[in-house]
Amino acid sequence: MSETAVSTITPKLIYILFMANVIIPFLGLIGVVMAYVNKADAPEWLQTHYQFQIRTFWIGLLYLFVGALLSLILIGYLVILFTVVWIIVRSVKGMKSLDAQQAHPNPTGWMFS
Repeated sequence: MSETAVSTITPKLIYILFMANVIIPFLGLIGVVMAYVNKADAPEWLQTHYQFQIRTFWIGLLYLFVGALLSLILIGYLVILFTVVWIIVRSVKGMKSLDAQQAHPNPTGWMFS
């Protein structure tokens, strides 16, 4: 296996953990810890993926918190549904650029890119 293929296994696993977190809680927490641990030693193009993953975790947590608060007036359930879709879309788009062995195009974005 080439060095690049080996180095993309961890960020791909983190994207998968984020998507699986929708079904099994706390897998995202494992993923973000892995991203923090591996970010410093990664090549620059992979650091953009780790930054994107870290931001996905924290922004997603913020969206879930807001959704939980707003669920008292029922609109929060739509916010929570949006958050689930948002995490899946971000993870799939991140894996797409990871498979192309490219840096993430917008690691500091808040929405789907």
